Amino acid sequence: MIDDVSGRAYRAQRWAARTALAAAGLAVAVPLWYGRLGGVLLLLGGAVGLVVTAAALWWTVSLRGPLRWVAALVALAVPAFFVTLFAATVFWALPLSILLWGVAVWCGRYALRGAGTYRVKERRCPPPKRPFLIMNPRSGGGKVVQYGLRERAERLGARVVVLDPERPQDVTALARAAVADGADLLGAAGGDGTQALVAAVAAEHGVPFLVLSAGTRNHFALDLGLDRDDPAAGLDALTDGVELRVDLGFAGDRPFVNNASFGAYAAIVQSPSYRADKLGTSLELLPDLLTGQEAPRLTVRAGEVALKDPQALLVSNNPYRTGDPFGFGRRDRLDTAVLGLLAIRVESAAEAAALILDPAPAALTVHTAVEVVVESDRAEVEVGLDGEALVLPSPVRCRVAAGALAVRVPRKRPGLARHQPRLDWRRLRKLAATVSRTAAPIGHR
Repeated sequence: MIDDVSGRAYRAQRWAARTALAAAGLAVAVPLWYGRLGGVLLLLGGAVGLVVTAAALWWTVSLRGPLRWVAALVALAVPAFFVTLFAATVFWALPLSILLWGVAVWCGRYALRGAGTYRVKERRCPPPKRPFLIMNPRSGGGKVVQYGLRERAERLGARVVVLDPERPQDVTALARAAVADGADLLGAAGGDGTQALVAAVAAEHGVPFLVLSAGTRNHFALDLGLDRDDPAAGLDALTDGVELRVDLGFAGDRPFVNNASFGAYAAIVQSPSYRADKLGTSLELLPDLLTGQEAPRLTVRAGEVALKDPQALLVSNNPYRTGDPFGFGRRDRLDTAVLGLLAIRVESAAEAAALILDPAPAALTVHTAVEVVVESDRAEVEVGLDGEALVLPSPVRCRVAAGALAVRVPRKRPGLARHQPRLDWRRLRKLAATVSRTAAPIGHR
């Protein structure tokens, strides 16, 4: 019976691979057939338009004065022109081509499913007896008050401290004092920076940590499978929760749950005007940072990889997806015990264009390592740690503490989006052409 089910699954995936290849071919052929020679020229023009747009974006962020605004106009006008031109010349062929591409992607991913799937390990646990929660009322535009998090938590038996916006408080000291007073769970309602500080104390004392997604973006909550649109749903973990073991990152002795940024972004967030005017501050500082006039010279060592003078560097607690544009910025796992490394150095408009057209651009470095050391030609290094601006002594040693943090999450939660495999057309062709099961994804062999 198992062999029959496995055989049927494999046949379905083989036909899905054939459908994906046929749909991809038709997606290209339909507009070319409809437009004849004009369709070919239009396709080539679209590729040129991508190059011009990428170059214009580079000039927009690296120049000042009138040339910047001319470049920005080009970056907006060129895509708009080609979208209008495609719509006006190929008519129904364009939406049909897009639909066929959608079919190709869906069928291709279905055909390759089962390779590398992973289920997060959960452990059932009894409700905490003395939970302690720290809440930042300013995070996320006031979500703590908007969702009544304090009142709901207190009704469930939690002790809650709401930070005073007018009087800065030491979040780490509050969490340690709570553990000393007998707290058997620590939680935080706020941004990822606040989450990281409380999480480090929880890991240090071996108590579980509760995440309430009351910040602006809450990337950590997203990768834990929590509902970012309803912070109060996280309180269900106090009565019906499970525990996950995840890693915790450190830059020097400072913890982070998401990432540590170095280079241009880290320098920009140090500016006092950044919070009030993110775009204006970035445009003002980027030309000097990208051309090296004001930026520190960084040296990066990550295992066998050594980098000199990256303009931007992201060290993440577990690697981010890079091959899936729909899942970019997500982490499939939080327990791989490695850091992710993304580094970029672009010196010209041509290299900026290569980032779009080249599947493996030389300007981009993607790597994983258990340790990343960042050294500056200055005594201190500017760091953006989970979005918080810090300055740390050089060199900064980034490391990952494997399985250091027990996170308490609701048993019933939206969960992680299923990881979609990268579309490997070579493997799809092999799968579609075989009559045996030698090319089946690992999960169905």
